[in-house]
Amino acid sequence: MMTLKYLAQVLCLLFIIPLLSACWDQTSIDQRAYVVALGIGKSENENQIQVTFLITNPELSKKEATTNEPSQEIISFAANDVIVARNIANSVIAKEISYNLLSAIVVSEEFAKEDRFLRYMYDLAKEPQIKRNIPIIVTKEKARGFLENNRPLLESRIHKYFDLILNSANEAGLIPKSDLNSYFRITEADADLFLATYGTSEISQDGKDSVEDNFIAGKMDIQGETNQVQLMGSAVFKEGIMIGTLTGEETRIAILLNDILNNMGPIYTTYQDPFNEKYKVTARIQTEKKIDVKMDLKSDQPSINVSIPIYMDIMTQHSMVDYANDSQKRETLQRSIEEEITNKINNLIKKTQEEYKGEPFGWSVLARKQFTTITEYENFDWMKSYPDIKINISVNVSFGNFGEQSILPDFEEVRD
Repeated sequence: MMTLKYLAQVLCLLFIIPLLSACWDQTSIDQRAYVVALGIGKSENENQIQVTFLITNPELSKKEATTNEPSQEIISFAANDVIVARNIANSVIAKEISYNLLSAIVVSEEFAKEDRFLRYMYDLAKEPQIKRNIPIIVTKEKARGFLENNRPLLESRIHKYFDLILNSANEAGLIPKSDLNSYFRITEADADLFLATYGTSEISQDGKDSVEDNFIAGKMDIQGETNQVQLMGSAVFKEGIMIGTLTGEETRIAILLNDILNNMGPIYTTYQDPFNEKYKVTARIQTEKKIDVKMDLKSDQPSINVSIPIYMDIMTQHSMVDYANDSQKRETLQRSIEEEITNKINNLIKKTQEEYKGEPFGWSVLARKQFTTITEYENFDWMKSYPDIKINISVNVSFGNFGEQSILPDFEEVRD
């Protein structure tokens, strides 16, 4: 009887030991320093980079927290790479440095344009705690300056701030959805251009001359007590190196033409009123259908025909034209908007063909289907051939509602 009891105790012990082993390296949350944003920039030493850590205070995430400690801390120093930087940071940070809550990788524009930039980006792929879905933000100024000036007033929990603002701006089509995985995938494919979010905290003095969303971050004139940081437009990368920028409007068009990037929600924008040059009409655009892309890459003059269906509601028009009940005026408005959108798309395509010698629309994926073998596709050399391809754009606008109150009074009669 005693033998059976002893055997049962031994079996229970053997069953419990494996369960307890999973906690052997457990570290409590208040013993770690969580890096929320990782800044990378140019260092005075050519063989090093300037690493900046934006570290959040996890105590503020606790509901019962009564700490008087600051919500965040920023440190910056030169290091060989981001992996060894974790150990160097512990010379001033007492807690264990962790990348588990990393929400953004901030890269200075100056460093992103250097040839050695790609080498240091691949360090991020080797660090096990850095996930491939971390967004990339390219800043006009140094990463340290961007992070120091980033003071969101309505979001004290900085680890939530980057997720919220990047998702909101991406749904509005003002910035592209860009992460580490897309950067590596497009760079290694060597066929398309990669777009990353462009931001800055340096406000340009010519911001008052900007027109709606046709500008990049830093040129938006916003008054009041708010955060200085602006995210607008995109940084253009070719073969892993930054070569230029796109405005917010150009970024929105690039997303519209790219089914992989297109996860935009309803977009509010304006178009010229064809019956009064003084005013514009405000529209809400929804991309309910995918664009139709047909390619002919084997003829003497390779060509691409792109058909873009756009559904829009006209929200308001200050000209007071009755578009809702006048079919002829509605057709005139439709042709005017289609022509305006087509011209903007053609201007962006011309810019990518003549200036950047590559496209950010993800069309290389569709081009591969036009060839029977990979060798045949590689011989075509998509990036080299793209500038000479003839591209025809067809925009088809269909109207939905014309605002909550579609019937408007006669403006002259009201004034009389």
